[in-house]
Amino acid sequence: MRRRETGILGEKLASDYLKKRGYRIREANYRCTEGEIDLVAQHKDYLVFIEVRTKRSLAFGTPEESITAAKREKLRTLAAQYLQTHDNIPQLWRIDVVAIELDSKSKPSRIELIENAVGEA
Repeated sequence: MRRRETGILGEKLASDYLKKRGYRIREANYRCTEGEIDLVAQHKDYLVFIEVRTKRSLAFGTPEESITAAKREKLRTLAAQYLQTHDNIPQLWRIDVVAIELDSKSKPSRIELIENAVGEA
């Protein structure tokens, strides 16, 4: 399975996982000039920006460990851009991470939601 296919599978698994936990997916793969947000959802009173990290091997660390300081800053920038360009959205917001590990048959061996994983700078 190629890297992009792994990413697509991870986003589908994350979307299904979040829906079962009461998240309403507003948008998938939101793109702007600064980059892309994997999922934008609403959960209770929060608008939630979700970064999905999917790995087939832990040789280079866990999925959540792959989010660098630069990536966290980019996610904050993307969230700010979204907030400025969209109407009728909750005032409260946060950035979550869904970490997914796949086994050798591309089945999830771990799916974990990390709420507010990327705090304010």
